[in-house]
Amino acid sequence: MTSPATSAYPLLSVLIFSPLAAAAGAALIGSERLLRWWTLACTTLVAALSLPLWWGFNPETHAFQFREHHAWIPILKIDYSLGLDGISLLLVLLTTLILPLCVLASWNYITSRVKEFMICLLVMEAAMIGVFCALDAILFFVFWEAMLIPMALLIGVWGGPRKIYAAIKFFIYTMAGSVFLLVALIALRLQTGSFSLEGMMGQNYAPAFQLWVFAAFFLSFAIKVPMFPFHTWLPAAHVEAPTAGSVILASILLKMGTYGFLRFCLPITPHATHVFAPYLLALSVVAILYGGFTALAQSDLKKLVAYSSVGHMGFATLGIFVLNVNGLEGSILVMINHGVTTGALFICVGLIYERLHTRELAAAAGIGKLVPVFSAFLGVFCLSSLAFPGTNSFIGEFLVLAGSFAYSQPLTVCAVPGVILAAAYLLRLLQRVAWGGTGNPEHHALADLNLREIVTLAPLLVFVFWIGLQPQPFIRAMHATVVHLLQQVGGAR
Repeated sequence: MTSPATSAYPLLSVLIFSPLAAAAGAALIGSERLLRWWTLACTTLVAALSLPLWWGFNPETHAFQFREHHAWIPILKIDYSLGLDGISLLLVLLTTLILPLCVLASWNYITSRVKEFMICLLVMEAAMIGVFCALDAILFFVFWEAMLIPMALLIGVWGGPRKIYAAIKFFIYTMAGSVFLLVALIALRLQTGSFSLEGMMGQNYAPAFQLWVFAAFFLSFAIKVPMFPFHTWLPAAHVEAPTAGSVILASILLKMGTYGFLRFCLPITPHATHVFAPYLLALSVVAILYGGFTALAQSDLKKLVAYSSVGHMGFATLGIFVLNVNGLEGSILVMINHGVTTGALFICVGLIYERLHTRELAAAAGIGKLVPVFSAFLGVFCLSSLAFPGTNSFIGEFLVLAGSFAYSQPLTVCAVPGVILAAAYLLRLLQRVAWGGTGNPEHHALADLNLREIVTLAPLLVFVFWIGLQPQPFIRAMHATVVHLLQQVGGAR
C-alpha cells in the first residue's frame, strides 16, 4: 500500500497525545484496580492505533511518511513537525508493544502510589513516541527531556534500597548529555536558519564545525546508549528500578541513543562521522567484551542482564559505524531484538523476584524444575539473547558481523568473542535456574506462571520467532531508508 508523504489523518499526533489524555483520565480515578485496567486498556489501544503505520507504510521510498507540519513558534522558526521513515517506524511499533506489557508486569509488583506510577508510564510513552517521530530539532529535544523526569521518578520512588542514588545518577548523566545536545542544535540553527532536521541534513558544513558538533552529539547519545565508558549509570538504574522501569530502560530508552546517531550524526555531520568512526568502532568492541566478561561475573540476575545490555548495544554501535548496508540493517535489527529479548529477560527476573524476594542466582537454583512453563519461556529468551539460529537476535548479530567483516577483518575477530561470552553467561544462568539443585523446601510451594504472566510474555515470544524465522518484512521496511542514509554519509553500498 502506498502512503502519501503528508497524512490527511494526524495519526502520529493521536499516538503521542492519546497517552497524555489517558494520564489525565488516570488522575481522576480513585480505585487502584480500575487504574490498572484503565492504563492497560489505554496502552493497548495505542498499540492497536499504531498498527496502521505498519500496514500503510511504503517501504519503497526513503521519504518521511505520515507527515504532519504546523508552525509552533514562528519567530524562532520552531515547528511542530512529525514523520516516520523505516527506522523510526520500527522503534515506534516497539514502544507501543512494550508499554502494555509493562503495565501487566507491574500488576502485583506496584502496590503503593499506583496512580502516580501509571501516570508516569503514560507520560513516558507519549515522550518516547514523540522522540522517534519528531522532525524538528527543538521538538525532538522537548520530547527527549520530557521522558527524563518520569523515568527518574520510576527509579527514585518505586525502586530498591539504593533508589535515590540510582535516580540521581541517571538524572545527572542524562542532563549532562542534554546540555551538549542543545548546544549542538543551537549551533546548527545558526548555520541553517532553521530547526528542521531535514534542513540540517545535506549541508556543506566546514570540517572543523562538523567535528565539534559531532563530538557534542556523541557525548549526548553515547550516554544514553550507553557506550563504554559512559555506562556506569546503567547497572545502578537497572538494579534499583522496578520491573517496568528496567524493561523501558532496556527496550526503548537505550535505543534513543543509537537512534540519535542514525538521525543526527550520520546525515548531518558525514565528514566527522568518517573521522571518528574507527575510534567508535574500537569503543564498541570494548563494550562488547567488557559487557560479556562483567555479565559472566555477576551473581545478581538483574546485574547480569544489565551488563549484557552493554555488550548487545556494543553490537548496535558496531553496526552503525562500519557504514555499510549489512552493518546498519543489522544494527537496527539488534536494537529491535534487544528490546524484545532483554525486555523479556527483565520481566522473567521480576517474576523470580516476586516469588523468591531475591535476585541472587544461587537462591534461584533449580526452580525451573518446579515451574516448567516459566522455565520454557526463560529458556527461549536466553537462547534468543545468545543469538541462537532461528531466534530473532541471530539475524541481527549475523548482519552486524558481516558488515564488520567487510569493513575490517581484525575488528570482527576482536568482536566475535562477545558472542561466545553471551553463550557462557546465559547458559550458566539457564543451567542454574532450570536444572540446578534446589535444597530450599520453600521452593516446592512456588507457583508456575498464571494467565496474566503468560499473556505478558507471549507477545515477546511471538516476536522472537517471527523475526528469527521471517526477518524479511522488517529488513524491507528499513532498506530504502538505510540506503539513503548511506548516500548522505558517503558509506559503502
